[in-house]
Amino acid sequence: MTPGKVLHVITGLGVGGAEQQLRLLLRHMPMHCDVLTLTNPGPVAEGLRADGVRVVHLGMRGNRDLGAMPKLVRFIRRGRYDLVHTHLYRACVYGRLAARLAGVRVSVATEHSLGAGEIEGRPLSGGVRALYLASERLGAATVAVSDTVAARLEAWGVPAGRVHVVPNGIEAVRFRFDEGVRRATRTRTGLPERAFVVGGVGRLVPGKRFDVLVRAVAALPGAHLLLAGDGPERAALRRLAAELGAQSRIHLLGERDPLGDSADGRTPGIPALLAAMDVFVSASREEAFGLAVIEALAAGLPVLHVTCPAIDDLPAAQAPGARRIGTGTEELVAALRGHMEAGAMRLPPPGVVRRYDIGRSAAQLLHVYDHAMAASAAGARRAVALPGPGRGPRGADPAGPESAVPLPGTRPRTPAPQMPEGPDLPEGPDSPEGLDSGSGRPEGAASLPRAALGGEAG
Repeated sequence: MTPGKVLHVITGLGVGGAEQQLRLLLRHMPMHCDVLTLTNPGPVAEGLRADGVRVVHLGMRGNRDLGAMPKLVRFIRRGRYDLVHTHLYRACVYGRLAARLAGVRVSVATEHSLGAGEIEGRPLSGGVRALYLASERLGAATVAVSDTVAARLEAWGVPAGRVHVVPNGIEAVRFRFDEGVRRATRTRTGLPERAFVVGGVGRLVPGKRFDVLVRAVAALPGAHLLLAGDGPERAALRRLAAELGAQSRIHLLGERDPLGDSADGRTPGIPALLAAMDVFVSASREEAFGLAVIEALAAGLPVLHVTCPAIDDLPAAQAPGARRIGTGTEELVAALRGHMEAGAMRLPPPGVVRRYDIGRSAAQLLHVYDHAMAASAAGARRAVALPGPGRGPRGADPAGPESAVPLPGTRPRTPAPQMPEGPDLPEGPDSPEGLDSGSGRPEGAASLPRAALGGEAG
């Protein structure tokens, strides 16, 4: 039973792995999909609209903007969605509760970025974990992007039967190596034709440890670094390159489109930049998947990585071009020097690239949707047949805990916990396009625990 109309709720649509993955996934989903972003309708929102997807900005002002809840509930209710799919921590907390209050019987959440000690780059805490688990029970299923993330969810206390692994995916053909693209990209980025070029892609945040990459390349005379991405560490990385006397060899390129060059063809996207590189490095200590590594392998690049669940969870033969290294700068310098001395080489895309095809990921997600919808329909039929004492049929109230139905093979769900009662939801900002204004608590709503929403996770 495939849903006919799905709403995807995401915390923001700036450039990031989860956001880009959503855009790519929607290109391969057969049903009508809308996207609602709680905050920051950035470049990915523009890309989605260019793809023909309706994108609505809720205008949420922060983690504690509980006034966003009634608007979110009304939008979901009026959209008559068959399923709500949430992405990233804040959207999962607000979106699952709003879907329940709006009467949508089925919601699914994807956990994109759960590390061992942080979620979405921010430290974990007891409050974050408690709120996550409380809201998780409101949904039908939780999708993990890797086996590593699935194991972390289960260690947190999410029942194993509710966790479904749907890995991230890529369109491998976009990254196929082309010598002409390599030469043209090097010319456009000011790289010497025969220079040894190290590459990195990602948000410029401390957890990505791009400072290690800058130090390692600076220690290799003649080597250049192409770093695609933006973020709060950009100025610090630029200063570090200058202090090391390597500013002319460290190229901080800013955000680049992972799907291709700019519309006017003047700004190389990630596929073209990968063609210009000789080796790719991921120095992060924590990753939930490691999508950039898979893209680099699809481009035929040798890869050095500290951690990458997309590869680490598989037999080594699936990714022969990838080598796991430690966290030290000296080890990275030695590994890069070895590649530099061996000379540039291109490898055939390994088996792991075929495994993470986006079409396959979309098919797996549809399978989760189908089971969730079928289980919900079966549960509704059972509820009508088994009326409870002193009231109407069980499950008649779509906002009640009985409406949550487990997927086949899962152990029985516990009733959804009652959120602690609090003050009325404050009135939100003026309504953005596609949402009406207004204040007040939706019937049956309860305040989210404020302590756990106090800026700890996006």
